[in-house]
Amino acid sequence: MFVRDDEANVLHADLDSFYASVEQRDAPRLRGRPVIVGSWVVLAASYEAKAHGVHGGMGGAEARRRCPDAVIVRPRMSAYAEASRAVFEIFERTSPAVEPLSIDEAFLDARGMREVFGTPREIAVRLRRDVRDEVGLPITVGVARTKFLAKVASAVAKPDGLLVVPPGGELGFLHPLPIERLWGVGPVTSRKLRATGVTTVRQVAQADEGELIGLLGRAAGRHIHALAHNRDPRRVRVGRRRRTMGAQRALGRRSPKSPEDIDATVVALVDRLARRLRGARRVCRTVTLRMRFGDFSRATRASTLTEATAQTQTILATARRLLAAAMPLIERQGLTLVGVALGNLDDDDAVQLALPLEDHRAAALDVTLDSLRDRYGPDVVTRAVLLGRSADPMVPLLPD
Repeated sequence: MFVRDDEANVLHADLDSFYASVEQRDAPRLRGRPVIVGSWVVLAASYEAKAHGVHGGMGGAEARRRCPDAVIVRPRMSAYAEASRAVFEIFERTSPAVEPLSIDEAFLDARGMREVFGTPREIAVRLRRDVRDEVGLPITVGVARTKFLAKVASAVAKPDGLLVVPPGGELGFLHPLPIERLWGVGPVTSRKLRATGVTTVRQVAQADEGELIGLLGRAAGRHIHALAHNRDPRRVRVGRRRRTMGAQRALGRRSPKSPEDIDATVVALVDRLARRLRGARRVCRTVTLRMRFGDFSRATRASTLTEATAQTQTILATARRLLAAAMPLIERQGLTLVGVALGNLDDDDAVQLALPLEDHRAAALDVTLDSLRDRYGPDVVTRAVLLGRSADPMVPLLPD
């Protein structure tokens, strides 16, 4: 079959305000109203709430101040997971090449599908219709020749839209956009560029690459200069597994949390994550502690292990060392959210574990506890340090 590589064949499909949309789908009274998922920290906001300046990661008090009429709902992670599974089933029957990016977005490759399934635009139209009809959720799709531009197109087309960037028209679409549309241009990079008068993608493309490297560093300077010219050779990757997993818990702002309370929260997070890690037959090499403070600033502390592991005891000991080192900062600034992330993941049969160094008793305990929790539920065995403490839901880590 003839494959047209000169066509806009990459689709970026992104569910709109995913958590909030699931809540509005399941509760008709919420439709058309501003909805905020999460109380202490905003996990998601409906577009009605976003119109008031509410966004993910914002503190709950600030969100309520900006949008006093918003309906606050508790997160229902099982509902979101089920909706995600249903949407990804549609992705996988739409294209044989699907690259998941998160619970609510993915790249799809439409190369070689024209004769059977139609043009990339027709495939995108059918995908959006199927997600709406079968799962009841709005989804935006961007279509372009590169993954980068397809993602930019979906961001521009939101909410509930479709945008195809035609071959030959890429730079005309891309160059007028603000620099923040470039992957890798966050608040810090944006301030540096804007301080030099660079505000649009066109100006980045026109800038000397060497000057960008001098301002931003070699990797970042070369990266954004290439993207400004729409140079992105990456293909949609099938079967790529996540390199990190994490969870976080909001602690609230009403009263300072004691070191014991914070430690108990870290214990609960590590218990949950280590069990997930073993269930996925993965191992990790890096443990990261993520913190948010009373002034909404953030900090991370990370440690890379000498050997890959999935043992709760090893991961918890590392997380506790990171927490102890960060305690002076926590005492000064007041912790309002803590998260743990496990990074540098690999399949447990793809690495050589240092078995002589492993604590076999700890490994056996992990296996026993996993078996009990799988059979009787996650609360059948609880650490003493967690008895009587809040069981607020843990949620996936928000992007920084």
